[in-house]
Amino acid sequence: MANIATFGEIMLRLSPPGKELLFQSPELRAVFGGGEANVAVSLAVWGHRSRWISVVPANPVGDAALRELRRYGVDVGAVVRGGRRLGIYFAETGANERPSQVLYDREGSAIAEAGPEAIPWETALDGMGWLHVTGITPALSASAAALTLEAVKAARAREMTVSVDLNYRSKLWRYGRPAPAVMREIAGLADMVFGNEEDCQKALGLGGAADPAAGKLDVAAYEALTAEVMAAFPNLQRVAITLRESVSADWNRWSAVLRNRSDFLAGPVHEIRHVVDRIGTGDAFAAGLIHGLGRFKTEAEALAYAVAAAALKHSVPGDFNLAAESDVLALVQGDRSGRVRR
Repeated sequence: MANIATFGEIMLRLSPPGKELLFQSPELRAVFGGGEANVAVSLAVWGHRSRWISVVPANPVGDAALRELRRYGVDVGAVVRGGRRLGIYFAETGANERPSQVLYDREGSAIAEAGPEAIPWETALDGMGWLHVTGITPALSASAAALTLEAVKAARAREMTVSVDLNYRSKLWRYGRPAPAVMREIAGLADMVFGNEEDCQKALGLGGAADPAAGKLDVAAYEALTAEVMAAFPNLQRVAITLRESVSADWNRWSAVLRNRSDFLAGPVHEIRHVVDRIGTGDAFAAGLIHGLGRFKTEAEALAYAVAAAALKHSVPGDFNLAAESDVLALVQGDRSGRVRR
């Protein structure tokens, strides 16, 4: 199993019960989540030495976040304690034609205010062979973007594998620099990037012909898009694009494609008719591909595992994908009945 570090922000997630509207009733469910932390949890559940690196406030909320990560086996020993607050986001689960909604309350969070050299990368990355970051943290502030770039450069100096999930968030890029001005430099140092068509378009400025609203699993279009991304960044060894067709908030078709320097692969399609929680599915896919590339003999097997892991995440409430490897493998092998196992 690989030793994998992730760097980014964890937040307190507050959601109304079931599929209620926000504050429809005076109750909110509290869990923790965040793109990079979600990946770290999945990898720890699947047996990797998984380390999450960040800046977390030294208060009871920060303590609770770290306890939750430790509960799933994530190493938080490199986390720097400091800053004023942990970010919060409110997540309202959609139903039928009503889409899910996310409202951020993360301005002034510890990681957003952390300055250059806030994290001692030499010790934080010690013993790790892979670093995973996303486009979410660089969107928070200029200093968070600089810190992400520091992390990637430190990993490259140590000859670690670097992966980047582009994760474009339109509600976050507000500090004056457009996303491509930041993310193209980070992606240029990566071995692998993850994303969807909108991420490539908005975070990298590529794939202008793609229509993010089309929502169709048109594999041929993504064959061209992955080739364009690969050509733009010579350092890249792999580009993975997730494909989602949303019939409604409850009914999605899900798949992904993967391009390496010699082949283009399309993953299986999963028909998901009763979405429980789609937040964190991209992170489940990223973790599944990282895991699968080391676990299986072929990249086709790794892709099938990643797609299945993300499909299962649609059934798990909260940000973290807690599906065991055996459950993912059962789905890969065709067990889609949902029958009770006795």
